[in-house]
Amino acid sequence: MRIKILLCCTLFFTLFCTELLIAQTRSNPAEAARLFERGRSFMAQEDWYSAAESFLDCIRLNQAHAEAHADLAECYYELGEFDEALTWVRRARALSRTNTTVANLEAFTLIALGRLDEASRVINEVLAREPYNREALFAAGELDIARGRPSEALIRYREAVRRFPDDRRLLISLALVSGSMGDNVTALSFINRALQQHSGDYRVYYYAAYTYARADRLADAASHAVQAITIRPNHTPSLSLLANIRYRSGQYSEAIQLADQLISANRNDMGAWYLKGLSTVRLGRGDEAIAILGNALAIDPNHEFIRAVLAETLIANTSLEDPRRSRWAAWHFNRGRDFRGRNLIEQSLFEYQRGLRINPYAQERREYADLLRMQGYPARYLEELRFLRDMGHGDRSLNDAVESFTSLTSNALFLRWQVNPVELNGRHWNIAVFSVAGQSSFIHADAGTVAASFVKEILVHNRSVSAMDLELRQPSFSQAYRTAREANADYFLVLSTMENERDITLRGELFVGRTGAPAGVFTTYRTGADRLRNASRGIADQLSASLPLRGRLVVRRQAQGLIDKGRADRVRVGDVYDIVKSGRSQIANTGIGLTYAADDIVGSITIQNVDEEVAAGLLTRNGFFDRIEEGDEIIFRVPGSTRTEQETGANPELRALLRTLR
Repeated sequence: MRIKILLCCTLFFTLFCTELLIAQTRSNPAEAARLFERGRSFMAQEDWYSAAESFLDCIRLNQAHAEAHADLAECYYELGEFDEALTWVRRARALSRTNTTVANLEAFTLIALGRLDEASRVINEVLAREPYNREALFAAGELDIARGRPSEALIRYREAVRRFPDDRRLLISLALVSGSMGDNVTALSFINRALQQHSGDYRVYYYAAYTYARADRLADAASHAVQAITIRPNHTPSLSLLANIRYRSGQYSEAIQLADQLISANRNDMGAWYLKGLSTVRLGRGDEAIAILGNALAIDPNHEFIRAVLAETLIANTSLEDPRRSRWAAWHFNRGRDFRGRNLIEQSLFEYQRGLRINPYAQERREYADLLRMQGYPARYLEELRFLRDMGHGDRSLNDAVESFTSLTSNALFLRWQVNPVELNGRHWNIAVFSVAGQSSFIHADAGTVAASFVKEILVHNRSVSAMDLELRQPSFSQAYRTAREANADYFLVLSTMENERDITLRGELFVGRTGAPAGVFTTYRTGADRLRNASRGIADQLSASLPLRGRLVVRRQAQGLIDKGRADRVRVGDVYDIVKSGRSQIANTGIGLTYAADDIVGSITIQNVDEEVAAGLLTRNGFFDRIEEGDEIIFRVPGSTRTEQETGANPELRALLRTLR
């Protein structure tokens, strides 16, 4: 009994002391104010982690401290934790309903989260009360950018700068938006105004360096980046930008030194690892580059740009028997199995194709063949099995499969017509894929070249396209045009990238190889994991869908004909196609298409039987005389447009720059 009384007294005393401590803590406004000011001091130093800690401690002491809630939200915003930022900014708004600064922060956070309609409502509420609220005008401009309307943002910023002519953020915003729209002259004029009026601000020099680099004035860009670092030593964005500029200037050793400095400060800085590896590649030190890129992938195995550069370096610098190829290809095969287990066949095919490009003799080719069979391509499946057998990887199971599918395809259309589909050259479009070396992303140097390698690799597996084996990285558009024309390319595609830490937009500009005239523009926007791969596939898909389908009359037997296109090329029973005299069609001078005279149409073919890679049909002559011959061209006139609707998306690079402009 005494023990129970003693325990009850102890419990009561403990609860009393706890409540007393909480009451004393909560009623300590001086300590809360000290922590708040400490947090503000850390914010001024851009030490967001320490600032967040101070504000959290402040809020524990005073849960009604609206400014601490708002500043904590801004810390999370700067750290890219937008969900958490929204939680705290809404608590701040609940404590201070009329505070427009907090409302504007909520709008910025909603824009970052992609919740644009909600952001628009908040901005409109603020502007309804204060039509010239500067932060609300910034938020409205950023909202225009997020909606893919840079011209409207430009108008909005121009109107605002008339009222606030010395505002640093407005001048820089005008420079950034103008530059993103290709108007480098206007961009430089606004950034120079900002430099004149805010000569001691390291941030202005940082954005000036970016603007000059975008205009390809690399010496001036480097000078401004150095000035930013002089004012603010160890400013990571300026160091990264300077390293990028050094790389673009061909100063690869200096770029490596800066990358090492960034890695020493933060071993997880994948951008620095990427630039170091890429610079080492440019110096011709392939084995060293492979080791550097391999170390980087040990930190982040899913970094697409680093893995892509590593693959290209392996292919260029190692023999097919090098064991390193097997090691790095295995990662793609494992991913391919994972995608296959989740029934994501297209993604699985892509990974197997990348793995086999690194290690063509891998036994995993059997798994790749199985995927082709599952996709309904028995002839391609059989072709892969025979390749494995010829390499000496045959076993009883493989030999049985070869025998079974040889028997299964014994009545195939190509056998009845006595042709070998493997030997048919159905790639009637010669496409060169390039990037211009001067185009360099804000995040990854030579990102356009890496994207071009992805797109080219995808096009290699397109049965209608011959992805030409030309140097991807061209010094200028004129050199790209010259290279494509001299190689007799039908078209050449120039890839450029815009990206931030989470999103990427690829832009592919297609030009006629003969004239250099514009033919089309393709754009893809992707976010999240595998965004580079998915965006590259989007560009390749748009390009493929935009090209007119064309083939060739391979064999003629009386009124029947066989063409070198089949079910895999979207040929269907009942389709009717023109037969054009061989050598008479020509690539249109501009745009995408073929031109030929009406007199060059010698007949038509109506498809009656379709196989995987070939199709047969009834020939109909055009006119009194029969002029149809083997080798004539087939122009597929599919009802409706074959062109895909272009994807649209905001410029992620511009959004990232404006978001950090606070």
